[in-house]
Amino acid sequence: MQATAKDLRFHSKELLNTVNRGEEVVITYRGKPCAKLVPIGGEKIAFPETNELFGIWKDNAQTEDVENYIKTIRKGRFDAD
Repeated sequence: MQATAKDLRFHSKELLNTVNRGEEVVITYRGKPCAKLVPIGGEKIAFPETNELFGIWKDNAQTEDVENYIKTIRKGRFDAD
């Protein structure tokens, strides 16, 4: 299937649904092919296990009780309790 850059801009959801069905979509810009949308094929995206940004809050004492922590940060600054 072919689609224009304008189609990609305004109908991206429909084009992604087409790709999810297994079809390839060639994106044209000014009449010339410039990109291709293809299905991933069920491959999992691997995240590095040793990235120091993952788990940045795991040892933070404030987040032991997540619900209470969220309630306190969402509380208005003029609330009495």
